[in-house]
Amino acid sequence: MTTERNSKALKVKQECGENVPFLSDSELMSLSVRELNLHLRGLSRDDIQKLKQRRRTLKNRGYAASCRVKRVSQREALEQQKMELQREVERLGAENAGMRKELEGLSARLAALQRFARGLEAGGGSLLATAPRLNTASVITIVKSPQQPQPQREHELS
Repeated sequence: MTTERNSKALKVKQECGENVPFLSDSELMSLSVRELNLHLRGLSRDDIQKLKQRRRTLKNRGYAASCRVKRVSQREALEQQKMELQREVERLGAENAGMRKELEGLSARLAALQRFARGLEAGGGSLLATAPRLNTASVITIVKSPQQPQPQREHELS
């Protein structure tokens, strides 16, 4: 029974009179807790503690590396999004400038038309003096007379 237990225990390498657990880092990290505990049977408490600490250190290194990779990929994604937003801001700025220019042109046109209208109202034009003033707020109502039914013709029926 003890030989069976020893076969499940870690292989031990003898160096300088010390029992040093022999397990590669990748093997140590890939073991589940249950498998690790099976392998730890027969080892001293000090060796078990050292091995578990080594496993914890390796796992933490792996977590830190994956966090670095994730942070780098998130940073790249955010930089890409930033560039897209900067292009959108530039596009909207150009569109805004075009609209401002169009608005300035329309404002200048309105001012010219208002000056022209004031000049005509002041009596400078004979067109407005002879034309009747229109009330732009009035409503025109059109009344339709009821239509009488018209007799159908014979050639329309066939």
